[in-house]
Amino acid sequence: MDFNDTPDEAAYRTKVRGWLEANAPKGAQGRSLGDEDEGDLAASKAWQKKKAEAGYAQITWPREWGGGGGTQIQRVIFSQEEARVGASLGGPFAIGLGMCIPTVMATADEETKKRFIGPAVRGEEIWCQLFSEPSGGSDVAAIRTRAVKDGDEWVINGQKIWTSGAHYADYGIVLVRTDPDAVKHKGLTMFWIDMKSPGVVARPIHQMSGASGFNEVFFTDVRIKDSQRLGKLHDGWNVSIITLMNERASVGGGGGSAGGGSLSVMRLARDVLGAGGEAAAKDPALREKIADWYIQSEGLRFTGMRSLTALSKGQMPGPEASITKLVMANVAQDLASQAVELEDQFGIIQEDGVSPAKAAFQHSLMNSPGMRIAGGTDEILKNIIAERVLGLPGDIRVDKNVPFKDLPVGR
Repeated sequence: MDFNDTPDEAAYRTKVRGWLEANAPKGAQGRSLGDEDEGDLAASKAWQKKKAEAGYAQITWPREWGGGGGTQIQRVIFSQEEARVGASLGGPFAIGLGMCIPTVMATADEETKKRFIGPAVRGEEIWCQLFSEPSGGSDVAAIRTRAVKDGDEWVINGQKIWTSGAHYADYGIVLVRTDPDAVKHKGLTMFWIDMKSPGVVARPIHQMSGASGFNEVFFTDVRIKDSQRLGKLHDGWNVSIITLMNERASVGGGGGSAGGGSLSVMRLARDVLGAGGEAAAKDPALREKIADWYIQSEGLRFTGMRSLTALSKGQMPGPEASITKLVMANVAQDLASQAVELEDQFGIIQEDGVSPAKAAFQHSLMNSPGMRIAGGTDEILKNIIAERVLGLPGDIRVDKNVPFKDLPVGR
């Protein structure tokens, strides 16, 4: 691994720093994805537009699509510098630009690409991803939302859930079942959909963190054109793989641990008293935990460095990237739980001006369980690592050759 910028990378970093110092919004602070209010959305759209005008919105995308025509390592450098100055306001666009639009770019016709890619890059339109369903769990292929052909249109009925930002999204990509006679992985089709279409209703879900970024979305006789189809008919599973791989890279690409990571817990432990009346940092058991978190965090950082080194050499990252999201989400939850326990009675208070560390650990404790679900649960990711990275035999699937309509369902 090479931890240093090449001369070209160093020059690009200097250029980016200069531009950010001159243009980055001061005192900006992004909220959790999907929980942005009107003021947050306006600020994010303004910043996205400014980045697009300078070629920094989607650095690796072709210039004809509004991108910067740059390299993956340039994208990473800009993201690092943007985070350093606290100007990461891309939350409302993370799903669209990270998952939905790449799917459109890979599967849509030229007319659809010209219509949607540019406005998304410039922050003019926001997208959401409509996959999960109440009865499906982590099994994407268990989708029951139906689309029935009616002339040159399709009529959609069903329900989606846990859709981030659906209440303010302009468009979305939706995976539906178009052939119930086929086995469950073969009868799916993906479409893009206008979220303001008649029959589409998004209802925010109140979360234990106090946020309401997730939604349940209902489709009642929603009519869409066949020209809104992404990819081939009944080939939605393969199209969804494009979206899911981008999602896992996006969710697992955050890098740091929640609440400032192990170093923040270390600072907290110096400030609070343990059971013996001494600083909690002197507790050997706690010190061991902090050491474990630090080692895991460093492992993630170095794993990320391996990927960056590959990108810097013009190569694609290897299978080491698969473990990032799995490890990061578990460390974040464990770390936040221990930190809130350290705060004793103050741990039950979630107010920035009252709770230690501006309530960062309380916020993390409420949000981190979701990170172990978003982009694939721990169990799904372990299966992926076992089968695709380690080459172990796949799980036995008794439903593999059974038509979807014949699969047993609960009463």
